[in-house]
Amino acid sequence: MTRPNFLFMIADDHRHSALGALGVETVSTPTFDQLIADGTCFTQAHIMGSTSGAVCMPSRGMLMSGCGLFDTPDPLPDDVPLLPELLQQNGYRTYGAGKWHNRRGSYARCFGESGKVFFGGMSDQFAMPVNDFDPAGEYPPEETYIADGYSTTVFTDEMIDFLSEQGPDDDEPFFAYIAFTSPHDPRTPPPPFDTMYDPAEIDLPPNFKPEHPFDIGVRDIRDEVLAGYPRGEDEIKRHIADYYGMISHMDYDIGRILATLDARGLSENTIVVYTSDHGLGVGQHGLMGKQNLYDHSMRIPLIMRGPGVPAGLRSKALLYLLDLYPTLLELAGVPVPDSTAGHSLTALLNEVTYKHRRQIYSAYQGVFGHPAGAPYQRSIKDERHKLIQTVVAGVMTWQLFDLDADPQETDNLIANPAHAGLVERLKADLKKRATRCNDPVL
Repeated sequence: MTRPNFLFMIADDHRHSALGALGVETVSTPTFDQLIADGTCFTQAHIMGSTSGAVCMPSRGMLMSGCGLFDTPDPLPDDVPLLPELLQQNGYRTYGAGKWHNRRGSYARCFGESGKVFFGGMSDQFAMPVNDFDPAGEYPPEETYIADGYSTTVFTDEMIDFLSEQGPDDDEPFFAYIAFTSPHDPRTPPPPFDTMYDPAEIDLPPNFKPEHPFDIGVRDIRDEVLAGYPRGEDEIKRHIADYYGMISHMDYDIGRILATLDARGLSENTIVVYTSDHGLGVGQHGLMGKQNLYDHSMRIPLIMRGPGVPAGLRSKALLYLLDLYPTLLELAGVPVPDSTAGHSLTALLNEVTYKHRRQIYSAYQGVFGHPAGAPYQRSIKDERHKLIQTVVAGVMTWQLFDLDADPQETDNLIANPAHAGLVERLKADLKKRATRCNDPVL
């Protein structure tokens, strides 16, 4: 049996609903829409959360290690086998390009080849500091230089160069990984995408608020001060227009990558994965960033296409991004380490009806070493309801949402006596999940 190739594409800040085919937001994404039509779209994919404001670091760490949030120290430890590392040890060529927001030495463990790589969380999209591949993993500062071009296109061109050298009859399968810095701010789409969306024609999200209704402990962090207080409607529309422009541009460049797969005769035996490291508020609930536990920040796009992946399937199974770790290893015929907290999606790809995960546990901040009294948030979510706990300056606030009736999470039902039993059950589940996840707070 021929082992599949993998093309793994991950964005930064792309929320789950910002895909045209889903009909939720008015963003143009013809490439993503076709990918959804040709493959499987998981509409309830989540990250587990973050122990810091830099949400992408633990998110990408969990993806690469298959470990849960509180078992994923940064930098990635040497004693945890990483996803591309295992594939490489089992006969795969591994290639990377783009953002790597974890320890530099771990990059060389994962990839035997690489295009330009950016070490960091964010930078000027038109002047991205990059490095060429260093097998030793040292990357001295004097070897960093500014890439010539817009970040998404620079990394896309690197991936196209790699794929152009591959053929359907190659003996070694490949794992090719590209990590875009888009649509992360600075929200500066390149021409002509910078004028593709008129802010005056942008609809504000249904859950737009000038400010969050209570303090969740993030008011003054970097992401939240990208817009003024209270949030102005025109300012938020401008942010959304630029956000959409970056997504549409990324969609265009991903189209070029997929066209290269087709041209090289690789599509038939390549499993394509597209996802993101987290979502983003951009005005929803009065929030700009992803340092919260609402669905707009915790849910991510997840699309798969290729051999063994059903076409046109939309799965509502509750899952984590880290579930891709055992999934891809199984599809490659590589043994899955016992260390993983991930649950393989292969049964879902075989259209087996079963409960993948009964609940999603999410967390933001609140770990050992944080100052006493530091704010934190925790949540538990099942197929219909979500309970969120927020603690700021010793004040505990609870929110309960019926996601079927209120997918925008605007109607807090916590004080409704009709839901008292449900609240108590979810609070008990929250504690149980916290224990299973080794959460130091609860």
